[in-house]
Amino acid sequence: MIEEGRPAPDFDLGSDAGERIRLSDLRGKPVVVYFYPKDDTPGCTTQACEFRDDYSRFRERGAVVLGVSPDDQASHVRFKEKYSLPFTLLSDPDRSVANAYGVWIEKNMYGKKRMGINRSTFVIDAEGNVTRAMYGVKPEGHADQVLEALAG
Repeated sequence: MIEEGRPAPDFDLGSDAGERIRLSDLRGKPVVVYFYPKDDTPGCTTQACEFRDDYSRFRERGAVVLGVSPDDQASHVRFKEKYSLPFTLLSDPDRSVANAYGVWIEKNMYGKKRMGINRSTFVIDAEGNVTRAMYGVKPEGHADQVLEALAG
């Protein structure tokens, strides 16, 4: 688990645009990193669309929004285009970044255990420190919670 007040684990992941995004390159502005299980599923779509709908408010605060899932670049491109998402989606196919942030966990669904993403969000300040770590979030209303964390 990531501790608030500590440096965020750095990462270098491929984006939906085919670029490499390194967290440490974004120093100087707040960053919202949200982990979600899968492109174009009901909960993940709700969450992404809330970030989309509030995107101007994130920009007003100078924040960069990054969505991270194990899906590949092509899946991210389809998801982004389908819902007109204005922020960057990153691919974490080997789940190394999800592991570093403590969000790749064992889940129990209908009595079956499997590994999966614990929907979680991290607010990182301009110096690269985690100011808010939110684990196991619900998609509905989550963008507002993140905006409050950015303001506080």
